[in-house]
Amino acid sequence: MKERDNEVVMLAKNGNHDAFQQLMRQEQEKLYKVAYSYVYNEDDAVEIVQETFFKAYSSIGSLKEPAYFSTWITRILINTAISFLKNKKKSFVFSDWTGKILIPLYGVEEKMDLSMAIKSLSIKDRTVINLRFYMDYTNREIAEILNIPEGTVKARVHRALLKLKRKLCCKEGDYEQIFKQGDKRYL
Repeated sequence: MKERDNEVVMLAKNGNHDAFQQLMRQEQEKLYKVAYSYVYNEDDAVEIVQETFFKAYSSIGSLKEPAYFSTWITRILINTAISFLKNKKKSFVFSDWTGKILIPLYGVEEKMDLSMAIKSLSIKDRTVINLRFYMDYTNREIAEILNIPEGTVKARVHRALLKLKRKLCCKEGDYEQIFKQGDKRYL
């Protein structure tokens, strides 16, 4: 985080409403994408983001290090999304915003297969897949967000990719390429 951003975080911590709103504008698109990757519904994602903003506003005084504001609010959002899912226990509808989950998708059926495969993962596995491939966080950043060791993140990502491979019936050796970032053939 830039020094200027740290100053804005400190202003927000000290009760400056404009500074807090500026921070929320900077984070809202990223937070919406993460929320949407949990609920696959625009209205529910907006509700989760709004709840996250409320929780962040209520507890910004507890933020210890301004440089970690983005990590801090992402953690709040993830916890809010998980709570939302536990409370709603609703089924999801596929939507085509798959972003950077990169898999050869030639038609709607393949996209639905991927969506269903991701949704069938445990919440822990889905969380690391969402953060790693939808949001492009590094393993280290995911470890900070989830407050777990980096090795645990690597293990969860590996395990989740193996589960997806089995669910999607990929040929041996192909699944390493499925999630390769930046390969335009898979967008």
